Amino acid sequence: MQQFRHHAVQRLARASGLDASRVDDLLQEAQADRGDFALPCFTLAKELRRAPPATAAGIAEAFEPGDGIEARAEGPYVNVTVDRELLARTTMEAVAAQGDDWGGSAAGDGKTVVVDYSSPNIAKPLAFHHLRSTMIGHSLVQIYRTGGWETVGINHLGDWGTGFGRLLLAWELYGQGVDLDALTADELVDLYVRINGDIAEEQKAGGSDLDERGRDWFRRLEQGDPTARTLWARFRQISEKEFEAAYELLGVRFDCMWGESRYEARMPKVMQELREKGLLEESEGAQVVHFDTEGMPPCLICKGDGATLYATRDIAAAIERQEEFGFDRALYVTDKGQALHFKQFAQVLEMAGHEWAREIRHVPFGVIRMGGKRAKTRLGKVVLLVDVLDAAIEKVRALIREKNPDLVDADDVARDVGVGAVIFNDLKNRRETDIDFDLDQIVRFDGNTGPYVMYSHARACSILRRAGEPLRRMADVDTSLLKDPAEHALLRLVALFPGRVDKAREKDEPSEVAKYLLDLCEAFHHYHTKGGRDVDLRVLHEDAEVRAARLRLTDTVRQTMKCALGLLGMRAPTGM
Repeated sequence: MQQFRHHAVQRLARASGLDASRVDDLLQEAQADRGDFALPCFTLAKELRRAPPATAAGIAEAFEPGDGIEARAEGPYVNVTVDRELLARTTMEAVAAQGDDWGGSAAGDGKTVVVDYSSPNIAKPLAFHHLRSTMIGHSLVQIYRTGGWETVGINHLGDWGTGFGRLLLAWELYGQGVDLDALTADELVDLYVRINGDIAEEQKAGGSDLDERGRDWFRRLEQGDPTARTLWARFRQISEKEFEAAYELLGVRFDCMWGESRYEARMPKVMQELREKGLLEESEGAQVVHFDTEGMPPCLICKGDGATLYATRDIAAAIERQEEFGFDRALYVTDKGQALHFKQFAQVLEMAGHEWAREIRHVPFGVIRMGGKRAKTRLGKVVLLVDVLDAAIEKVRALIREKNPDLVDADDVARDVGVGAVIFNDLKNRRETDIDFDLDQIVRFDGNTGPYVMYSHARACSILRRAGEPLRRMADVDTSLLKDPAEHALLRLVALFPGRVDKAREKDEPSEVAKYLLDLCEAFHHYHTKGGRDVDLRVLHEDAEVRAARLRLTDTVRQTMKCALGLLGMRAPTGM
């Protein structure tokens, strides 16, 4: 569809006298029953001081058909239509040629994007709320990669800071008699929850001894205290091993798994640079950077006791990543509550003369709730991500036993579909939307769910298997036989896929792909249902030529579904 859009832009530019880039900005995807592209003339009408319908009529009259496209005016719009047979052939040929690369482009060739995502704190297991950052980031890595970008996925572990000092204090207070080598992740979480609870109780009573002792432990860690370093290394090792189980189920891999501690040696250099450039100021004993932006609070760089903060470490990390990878864009996938932090540290980098900091993007997302509540690990109210995934897998396994008890590899399918159900429920929502999670609903095989879209792919595979014949080469397929409106609707949607992927990349919004996938599955379901009601519309038609064309169409849709599922980090089962 992209090539037809290009032709439409050029011809509309000539017909309207506008610059092609202006037309490209205005041109929209048309409603399916109106055409393929639509040029709204409201803005142009104001500039020309003519009524929008008259403006549209004038452009349509001057439009020269060609390249398989024609135009007509409908009210205030110029609607452009692509020849159906030409659209069918070019689309099906493109999908057949590109295969698993379908939907991709070379727009990002030569560019690098660094994606910072997941980023759990060590000494804790992956809680369910970590799903959002993990899967939004993982999907964006796939979306950028398919656009030709060199991608670097980084898991920026929280293994430094005052919170870790509290954990060291917990070990001092409650860890006596526990074998450090045999320490488990669950025991580590218990320590973390217990110390935070005790500190909270002490603060309610007006005390601060435990909090101060926790801060002192972190100072000792930063200063290289051997006991603190030994404990820190062991706690991190336990945590990383625990993370692996959830990442393995999700199919997530990182190019780099680096903790905040990695930048310890760089922090003095950050302080020196900011000081030399006249940006650091003292405020109540702490070191801060003030902004000219009205309403922007100062960025705290170093506490009065010399301890560094998130901003210090993120500035150091960004500088290293630019030196290491020379990125053209850097994404930070975190909850929207951290928006101010990312705005501040990026602006500090710009003020320090790092122009590349303008390409730092915060990719915010909303919270995920279970039973209307958001879990908090430090209070002990945590739902583990791996437990939710296991529960989804078990529910899907039970549904498969009921619906298809003879399914081969049922356990593997249950795992892929159960995990896919959890992922899709997250990614189908716009990322800044807060989500309520209902496990019973998300594993349903009907509705806007992960199992539904995965079943659509499996259904297409089943049709191709039942045919019992190899697909014909595109050169031997008569695409003119695909005349039904449902067939055209499918082909039009397939043709729009690369554009939807581009849109997802431009907006850092995986839900664009998920919503597209739902539209495609719905159109395929409609097409398949029509065939069930009318034998002349069945894919497995008795006429060999019609059957060959429809099998190719089915495989074209199947391949597009597979590519879309892959961009979301989901498997594409061939049977369910």
